[in-house]
Amino acid sequence: MPYGRIKDRTRIDGVLNEGKGSCSTKHALLKQIADENQIEGVELILGLFKMNAKNTPQVGSVLAENGLNYIPEAHCYLRINGQRLDATKEGFDINHFTNDILTEMVINVEQIGDYKVVMHKNFLKKWLAKQSLPMTADQLWEIREKCIKKLSEV
Repeated sequence: MPYGRIKDRTRIDGVLNEGKGSCSTKHALLKQIADENQIEGVELILGLFKMNAKNTPQVGSVLAENGLNYIPEAHCYLRINGQRLDATKEGFDINHFTNDILTEMVINVEQIGDYKVVMHKNFLKKWLAKQSLPMTADQLWEIREKCIKKLSEV
């Protein structure tokens, strides 16, 4: 199933109805299916990682244009009995960014909407302050959105 945002990220059935999904919606759907079938050991993970040209080549030009080596990106995936699994995109290998993970937390399916966005924006504000970059948090978010758009291109 291709990568792409669905109309309403809080309605995970949109993945099936629209035939596409993001990391959040695809993994939340899989977690929901696991829960409904009493499959234990499946956790929905929200990780923040250093998205860069090496682990996410499609965003390299956007980062370079904005003078960034990386941007912290919130990414959802599953942890099944301790092993990370990522079904975001065909051929996507979670090992490409495992060494770049900044933090991970277990979330529930309902937290893929506003909670994830607020948490990500707060993380970016703190990161931006530490980096002393000449931009606002809103500008950084716009750069991040350009990166995500690149990921949707085939």
